Parts: sequence; C-alpha cells; structure tokens
Amino acid sequence: MTGMILAAGLGTRLRPWTLEHPKALVPVNGVPMLERVINLMSDQGFETIIINVHHFSGQIVEFIKTHDFGVNIIISDESDMLLDTGGGIIRASSHVHDQALLVHNVDILSTADLHQLYKKHLDEANDITLLVCERNSSRKLIFDKSGDLCGWHNLITDDFRKITDVLPEKNLELAFSGIYVMGSYALQQLEEYSQFTGRISFPIMDFLLSGFGSLKIRALRDDSLEILDIGKPSAIEQAESFISKNLLQ
Repeated sequence: MTGMILAAGLGTRLRPWTLEHPKALVPVNGVPMLERVINLMSDQGFETIIINVHHFSGQIVEFIKTHDFGVNIIISDESDMLLDTGGGIIRASSHVHDQALLVHNVDILSTADLHQLYKKHLDEANDITLLVCERNSSRKLIFDKSGDLCGWHNLITDDFRKITDVLPEKNLELAFSGIYVMGSYALQQLEEYSQFTGRISFPIMDFLLSGFGSLKIRALRDDSLEILDIGKPSAIEQAESFISKNLLQ
C-alpha cells in the first residue's frame, strides 16, 4: 500500500512557529506531527510513503534522512512552486504505478483505521473514497442516500457547491477528515482536469466538486472517528488530552 502525506503548506495559522519551521515538524507532545502520521501509516501496513515539501523543505528532508521509519519514503519536491493539494498529488502521482493512493493531511491527529479505508476503497471499486463522520464542522460534504458525493455546504455563510444542478431531497451532510483514497483512474482524471482548466496549483476540493470524469466518489462514514486538526496553536494545547483519551503514542 502507498500513502501520501500533504506537508508542503505554509502553515500560516501556526505562526510564529512556521516563520522558521515547516508546519509538518510542529511538535505535539514532543513528537513532530510528520513523525506521528508516518508512524500511523507504517503501523497500518503502508510500505511506501510520499511526502510533498515546499515551506522550509530542507528541514523536512534532513528530518527524514536522520530517522529510520522502516518504510520507503519518497520526497515530492515543490520547492519551485507551491502546488496546493490538487497539484501536489499530481506531481507525487508519478511515483504511483497503477495502484490506489491514500492521502493524509499532515496536521490531522485521528483514530482512523487507514487499512480499513484502503480495503473498503478497493472492495467497492470506488474511484475516490472519502473518510467522513458526524461531528461539528463549519463546512460539510453532501452525500445522497447511497453515499455518493453531491456537493459541499458552508454552514456559516449557507453557501453551496453542487456537482449536479439539483441536490437530492434526502441527503447527508458529513464532516470531511482530510483523509481519502484515490484510485489510478482518478489520478489520471486529476491530471486531465489540470490540463483542461489550465490550473497547475489548485485545491483537491475543486476537482472533487467539478463532476469532471464522472467519477465514483463515495463516503466511508465512521462516526466513532476521533479527530483533531492541529492547524492552530489552540488545538496543539488540546492535543495532550486527545492523545491520552485515544491511547495514541
């Protein structure tokens, strides 16, 4: 199994730490977030892990060189240009050969069963499988009763983005975890979307909600999922109790 850790972002919400360091190396209970996500993937059977880098990329490369995680780690270098999630996955996909790719944001602490997500994706023959749950969030993804992605809802502004013109009358609004699996066909379509739109750098959500390629994008709902976004200093302060509560290392 192959996974990718999105670690290239500027981490502006984590300033002043990110004025001198990449957000991927922010320590949570003394352990850098990047190390936590690598260990999570490794413990669940992922043998190859791709890490994209941009902001203070040299620090991440040096960190990887000086640690042995027991897995094959590939650096996808975006030092020349920050490619956002969509463009970053396209560049990294050159290291993925006709197989599914699990994608994980570097700033997410969770109890996610990544192996089960990967297996579910393959068993259902999805093009993309999104790990979601019922939790408080200002933005949610919209799914029909079959679990197919239909749109996106900003609960604060009440703005909607729809894949089709009309949303189903009975739908589910669920919070996205920032963890998902993309199959080989979806990765091909992602690159074609980039070429079609002329966009090199773009968020993956734009692609997911575009309807491009008529992909089968489905939810894997896990309401037992515990998740904490370590995107701002206040969340880091909550991490100790989160880790203790969920028996994380």
